[in-house]
Amino acid sequence: MGVVEDSDQQWLTAGQRLAWLDMVRVLTVLPAALDAQLDRDAGLSFFEYHVLSMLSETSGRSLRMSRLAQLTSSSLSRLSNVVKRLEGRGLLRRDPDPADRRASFAVLTDAGMAAVERAAPGHVAVVRGLVVDVLDPDRLRCLHAAHQQILAGLDPTARTRPEWID
Repeated sequence: MGVVEDSDQQWLTAGQRLAWLDMVRVLTVLPAALDAQLDRDAGLSFFEYHVLSMLSETSGRSLRMSRLAQLTSSSLSRLSNVVKRLEGRGLLRRDPDPADRRASFAVLTDAGMAAVERAAPGHVAVVRGLVVDVLDPDRLRCLHAAHQQILAGLDPTARTRPEWID
């Protein structure tokens, strides 16, 4: 079955298509590379590390599960499954929210903080090697600006942006 022709449809130009397909490649290849490094060096997936690192950056190393789901761009059910796994490894725990019994907080344990501290140097080295250091400062600023423009459409209220980032 071929593409349905629609005279009102604005198809991508050849240059736009190449830019899009390159972005798709980055979106698929980069997470696999990050997962492989973190699994090899720390026994964590990228998503598990992201959850732990978000908690490590907060005051009290604690976030309401709904807020943690926003920051990790995750559904509550996916986050719950990961939190359960990390709880089983002693890396975090769940505490009930005293203000709302229906909600709970994910709290990074000392063992979880130690896991983040062990994993961070290798993770940063891979991020630098695959993204940051391969771009000169001007291109890195352009990449950041492009991400800001894309995020303005995807996340107009910036709910996925951590409060501690200025």
